[in-house]
Amino acid sequence: MQLARVIGDVVMTRKDDNLVGLTLLVVQPLTPEREAVGRPLVAVDAVGAGVGEEVFFVRGKEASFPFYPVEAPVDAGIVGIVDHWTVER
Repeated sequence: MQLARVIGDVVMTRKDDNLVGLTLLVVQPLTPEREAVGRPLVAVDAVGAGVGEEVFFVRGKEASFPFYPVEAPVDAGIVGIVDHWTVER
């Protein structure tokens, strides 16, 4: 799992039938110190996250698991909204 901040949403006029009813959000991966790392990506939302929230997401086949038995064609999925986190060094 990786940490990220939701920075936008995606609106489409046409999409795969298995994506109908699912929300797609743009997320910026974060370091544990909340600094942006890497490029933003699109992830399907399984938890009702919104712009500005910190979330954790998974990549790969596991991203579609929350939508079983629908086989959503996704490779990144938001699976949790983060309330807070601390880093001890």
